[in-house]
Amino acid sequence: MALALLCGCQLLLVVDASIVNIALPSIQRGLGFSDAGLSWVVNAYTLTFGGLLLLGGRAGDLLGHRRVFAAGVGVFTAASLAGGLAVSPGWLLAARAMQGAGAALAGPGSLALIATTFRDAERRSRALAAFSMVASAGMVAGLVLGGVLTAWASWRAVLFVNVPVGLAIVLLASRVVRESARQEGRFDVGGAVACTGGSTLLVYGFIRAAEQGWSGALTVGAFCGAGALLALFPVIEARARQPIVPLGLFADRDRVGAFLMRFLLTAAMSGMLFFLTLYVQGVLGYGPLATGFGFLPTTIALIAASRAVPGLLPRYGPRPIMAAGTVLCAAGMVWLTQVPRDGSYAAVILGPVLLFGAGTGLVAVAATFTAMRSVPPGESGAASALLQSMQQIGGSLGVAVLVTVDHAGSSKVDGMRDAFTAGVAFTACMLLALVAFRAQGRSGSQS
Repeated sequence: MALALLCGCQLLLVVDASIVNIALPSIQRGLGFSDAGLSWVVNAYTLTFGGLLLLGGRAGDLLGHRRVFAAGVGVFTAASLAGGLAVSPGWLLAARAMQGAGAALAGPGSLALIATTFRDAERRSRALAAFSMVASAGMVAGLVLGGVLTAWASWRAVLFVNVPVGLAIVLLASRVVRESARQEGRFDVGGAVACTGGSTLLVYGFIRAAEQGWSGALTVGAFCGAGALLALFPVIEARARQPIVPLGLFADRDRVGAFLMRFLLTAAMSGMLFFLTLYVQGVLGYGPLATGFGFLPTTIALIAASRAVPGLLPRYGPRPIMAAGTVLCAAGMVWLTQVPRDGSYAAVILGPVLLFGAGTGLVAVAATFTAMRSVPPGESGAASALLQSMQQIGGSLGVAVLVTVDHAGSSKVDGMRDAFTAGVAFTACMLLALVAFRAQGRSGSQS
């Protein structure tokens, strides 16, 4: 029951990052958003979610993960209700930002509670597999659910649907989830300011790059500010008596490799889903409902692959599984670089999304297992927040890079082909990361 509750919460949070995408045209008509302002219905959530994750993870370590988890879900639920009642663009954007803040509190706690609740290696492996499965499938499930709710109800339903689910999670949390042990200490204020400010500016920079290009003043300023704060962050943490992110988490090269794999995987997946949605609707002419259901095979393949990983881990270890998954993702992305100006879903889309879904399931579960393996209980919140920060920042980067490449295309379809080619580069970087970390691990063991 505890696992179902925690995974259900993570599904809720991840779904909300994509569920509004298909509803954006309806939201624009209903509230009078400008074209430039409409993207911030998605960005407001991504910005606060990604920027506050490390702070949320550390809060759970110090105050108790269940307490912070329940508080975060409560904030998220209240903000969802407020967003569904919105009567102006500003109202909706404020509600989406508060949703992101609540998600940043609840997200690290859900993974940390799994890591501290399931102590047996086999049970923990299966629990982490389930968590990774719903976290990755949620990105696609949001598109499906958004299409259904928008077609059958209204755009407000994509926000109201969170309310009963969120209330149920808050009410059940104290009954089925045990509180984690609190770590003695206090907040590292300097580290919190540096990491939160740096992460927020970094995500904002990628968002601005996707909207206005990489050379815009706000884009450059955001990246400069992020670089300064994130460069200052390890200096502050090295001197802090109780750092917000224990630097010992980076001593394990396998864990660092897992963080990098999730970063690159989410960059590739977010960009792929963004442009595939545009292609299916804008080129193939599908409506919101048909577009949503068109992503169901991705979810099915992802779930099937994720369920296989716990049985493969004891035999092969995480690295070969991640390598196999990366090859599948790369094959799917290469296939998409050939999208025609006309065609059918079965001939053009089905094969690539099945390959990418299966590859994502393999990589996501193996990387999450590696990232959370052997993490001390008092640092599980920080490790969880780091992993989820990599996903949020990677997703923003992926969309920004692929949008930039698309804009340079000579036509709509040519731009999309170029964007998918850039997605292939992300999967190639995943393979390079696996090779590089394997070589470092061998040299490190020899020394």
